[in-house]
Amino acid sequence: MTFGLSEEQKAFQAKAREFAQKEVAPHAEKVDVSGDFPVETIKKAGAAGFAGLNIPSQYGGHKVDGVSYALAIQEISKACASVGVILAVHNSLGVFGVYNFGNEEQRHRYVADLAEGKKVGGFMLTEPEAGSDASNLSTTAVLDGGHYVVNGKKRYILSGTNAETFILFAMTDKSQGAKGMSAFILERNMPGFKMTGKHDMMGVRGCSPAEFELKDVRIPKENLLGKEGQGFKIALTLLDHGRIGIGAQGVGIARAALEESVQYAKTRVQFGQPIGKFQAIAWMLADMASRIEASELLVWRAAEMKDSGQRFSKESAMAKLFAAETARIVSERAVQIHGGSGYMRGSPIERHYRDAKILEIYEGTSEVQRIVISGALLS
Repeated sequence: MTFGLSEEQKAFQAKAREFAQKEVAPHAEKVDVSGDFPVETIKKAGAAGFAGLNIPSQYGGHKVDGVSYALAIQEISKACASVGVILAVHNSLGVFGVYNFGNEEQRHRYVADLAEGKKVGGFMLTEPEAGSDASNLSTTAVLDGGHYVVNGKKRYILSGTNAETFILFAMTDKSQGAKGMSAFILERNMPGFKMTGKHDMMGVRGCSPAEFELKDVRIPKENLLGKEGQGFKIALTLLDHGRIGIGAQGVGIARAALEESVQYAKTRVQFGQPIGKFQAIAWMLADMASRIEASELLVWRAAEMKDSGQRFSKESAMAKLFAAETARIVSERAVQIHGGSGYMRGSPIERHYRDAKILEIYEGTSEVQRIVISGALLS
């Protein structure tokens, strides 16, 4: 484990930072206020190579190492958390899911459009009665000749309003429990598949989560991802990858809150001096910076372990858990440092605070991360 970035990683981080500050940050407030999916920004991200960061060039991607991927999500999330999570889900769950578990025909049919940013990928696991208990799916897929007939409901699907290619999880044999879950490639235009509502969230509002109904949707059996019964394993594997991106998102949000707080502490004068001169403020900043550095190192470790082929479930859970809590704690302290101005609607600090909370919920709650970590320790 190295504790610094290579020259190549620094250069890639600089590229991601330039893109984020030029193309993402100027629209962050508008995205937050409207709650609309940032269509044009995501297209630009695809054109700049940020939609296929886990995909080799022969499939249309711009594959980088795990730490570089985390740095890209960090810099983009620092500019706008909504765009950050859209790209994190697209890269680590959507397009990588098809590439990693798909056969060559599936790769050639779907991956290039996703990796080039021509289409947005989604991950369709959560249901009204199946959240943290991901094995408790009600959606069913019954083989009928050359198709699986799928019925069920899904909710909280990130990028749901605009994603066009989904990895869908459904039960092909409910009697087998988790071992009866399978994964499929679902296209938005398949008859019987419809969006039934859009969720209005407290934060990361531009990622446009939605709920869906599947009524007698006929998915060709060649769209089965992997084999029947492998769905639960596929879901857990992809979530391990995804948690690195969410950890990076936490670092990005926290860094944005810290940098704005440091600047404010230098310029806001009270009682005849900048507030950063008061120990209470200075120590808040010190604690904020320390948690961010620790979070970043946890993310880097998980990313490097992934790249080296080691098992990294525990490490990605640790990174996601700690970075998510860091984002919430740091953004909350940033509000306190800014006082009333940080609590006002339209303040970047207020937006960071709202954006941060969801990190402790999606892609596995903090409680689920503790289950994963403690399970690894006690096994």
